[in-house]
Amino acid sequence: MKTIGRTIIRIIPVLLLVSFFSSFYVELLPGDPTIRLLGQERAQEPAARELVNRELRLDENVIVRYGKWLGDAVTGDLGESVRTHGLKVSDTIRQRLPITLELTVVAQALALILAIPLGVYAAYRAGRRIDRALNSASFAAISLPQFLVGILLIFILFNQLDVLPPQGWTRLTEWDWWDHSRRLLMPVIALSLTEIAVFQRLLRADMMATLQNDFVLTARAKGMPPAHVLFRHALRPSSFSLITLAGVSTGRLIGGTVIIEVLFQLPGMGLKMVDSITGNDLVVLQGLVLVVAVAYIMLNMLVEITYALLDPRIRRG
Repeated sequence: MKTIGRTIIRIIPVLLLVSFFSSFYVELLPGDPTIRLLGQERAQEPAARELVNRELRLDENVIVRYGKWLGDAVTGDLGESVRTHGLKVSDTIRQRLPITLELTVVAQALALILAIPLGVYAAYRAGRRIDRALNSASFAAISLPQFLVGILLIFILFNQLDVLPPQGWTRLTEWDWWDHSRRLLMPVIALSLTEIAVFQRLLRADMMATLQNDFVLTARAKGMPPAHVLFRHALRPSSFSLITLAGVSTGRLIGGTVIIEVLFQLPGMGLKMVDSITGNDLVVLQGLVLVVAVAYIMLNMLVEITYALLDPRIRRG
C-alpha cells in the first residue's frame, strides 16, 4: 500500500501537466479560433459562434479556462463537439474506447503469450540453430512498420486467399462472435508482430544472463527439470525489463491503433482522432488526447506496482 501511495503521489503532477496541455490546444490555432474551427461561412452564424465560445471559453484567460475545464473533466464532462451539433465528447469516447482497448489488450496479450516461451527457449538453446532462426525472424519483424504489415495482410489474406474481410467492425454486442474474431485478426497481427520480436529478443538477453547466476546453477545441480529451472527460477528475475517494455509498448500500441484503425476502418478512438484533426473538432480532440495520456500514465503506474509484487526488495526499500 505504501508503494501504491507513493506512486499515486508522483503521478498527480504529471496528470495535471498533461491535462493543462490538453486544454491549451486552442492557443495554438492561428487567427480567429472560431473561423478556424467552423469555417468562414458557418462562423457567421451567431448560434454556431456562441456554441464555440461556450465550449472553449474563448473570452476567459488560459488559467481560468483550464480550471473550469479540469473541474468539468473530473466529473466526466469533456464538452460537446462543435462539428456534430452538440454531441457529448464523453459519449463519443464511451462508444469508441472499447474498440481501441480491445485491439490494444488482445495485441499485447498475443505478443506476451508468444514472446515469453520463444524468448525462454532461445536463451536455453543459445547459439543453436533454433536460436539463430528466431534472431533472423525477429530482425525481419522489427524492420516492418505496422502499416506495411497491415497492407501485406490485406493483400495476402483478402486479395489472394479471400479468407478474411479487409475492413469494417462487428461489435460484441451484436453477438456475432465468428465475424467479430475474423475482423479482429488482421489488425491484431499487424499491431503485435513487432512487439513479439522485441519482447522475445529482450527476454532472451536477460534470461541468458540469469542462467549464469549461482542460484540457477544450484537448481540444475539438484537435478531439477529444465522447464522447472527456466520458468520457476530464471523467468521471474529476468522479467523486469520485459515488464517495463510491456508497459511502455502498451502506450505505444494505443498510438499505433491510430494507423491501424484508419487502414482497417475500425470505429475506434484512433479513427475518430484523425477525423477530429482533419475536421478541426478541437473539443473532441482535447478529450481523446486526455484519455490516451491518462491511460498511458496509469499503465506506467501499474508497471511500478508490478515491480513491488515481483521483488520484495522494492517493497522494503
